[in-house]
Amino acid sequence: MTSQADLISTGELRLALRNSGMPLEALRWPITPPGLHYLLVHYDIPYVDVDRWQLRIDGRVERRLALPLAELKRRETVTVPVTMECAGNGRAGMRPRPVSQPWFCEAVGTAAWTGTPLAPLLREAGLDRGAVDVAFTGLDRGIEGGVAQAYARSLPVAEALGSGAILAWAIGDVPLPPQHGFPLRLVVPGWYGMTNVKWLDRIAVLDAPFDGYQQVTGYRIRSAADEPGEPVTRMEPRALMVPPGVPDFMTRRRFAPLAPCRLEGRAWSGRGRISRVEVSADGGASWRDAELGDAPGAHAWRAWWSEWMPAEPGDFELCCRATDAAGNVQPLAPEWNLGGYANNAVQRVVVTVGLR
Repeated sequence: MTSQADLISTGELRLALRNSGMPLEALRWPITPPGLHYLLVHYDIPYVDVDRWQLRIDGRVERRLALPLAELKRRETVTVPVTMECAGNGRAGMRPRPVSQPWFCEAVGTAAWTGTPLAPLLREAGLDRGAVDVAFTGLDRGIEGGVAQAYARSLPVAEALGSGAILAWAIGDVPLPPQHGFPLRLVVPGWYGMTNVKWLDRIAVLDAPFDGYQQVTGYRIRSAADEPGEPVTRMEPRALMVPPGVPDFMTRRRFAPLAPCRLEGRAWSGRGRISRVEVSADGGASWRDAELGDAPGAHAWRAWWSEWMPAEPGDFELCCRATDAAGNVQPLAPEWNLGGYANNAVQRVVVTVGLR
């Protein structure tokens, strides 16, 4: 029976229809096919005339820059595989369920982003000694929390210079699709998706912490609306598995034969390289190590796999959990917060074994 907590509002349904998660079977690809990469659009997808568009870099700089796309492309070009995850991934598994885009665990993907490194452009502009934050503003506009705004986020100067951030104009050698930020977007390896501003219009160097809505009101981990909360920053460790067997059409519950089964998936963290993945077939009561494979890049998810042979027909709850090099381990249960952010509780997949 469906409980009240499982029901979503009309507004959430509209969000769910506009945005899209990555089907978990796509975990088999080291680089997510572009059409399967997760997508979240806060407001509207802007139409951008690239012949008139310029990226502005200003604020506390020695030289203001206004760079058309052709000029950006004449600078150093890199292609960097980066795993990107929405900060709200897993929100739908929290109770009480935070009201927003109702993600389960599919809001993730890995793309090979092509563009130019951010740090050299900031150095070219010349940062003032008093520079504190670098704010990134997109062309998408809307209203959130009663505040009319262009979507904007910031990074501390040290992160803007040292995180490996790039200004991307392509996925591989294909220009950014409109929904992924054409003509230019920010990509910050290791940080949750809200940091990766799309349809980039302006980079402003500030001498005080950025106080835009998405920085000081949105994307904060708090238990009550009147708390200042802690900012959402880097991705917590997470492992996901390709659901084994075949699904029931409506419920997506899995069914598999009584036969050897290869469990496989990907794991990532914005806080250190994945050092361990464990799997469980009894809901987390016992664990065993999975084998670890390669990652397509230093900032991308790592493959893992494990062979499983169910002893007899029946229902099994499969789980996987990741540990990163900094010692961070996925929790068994989510830690609730008002916005439903950074929920990296272990994935649970119920499988009925005995399909013929």
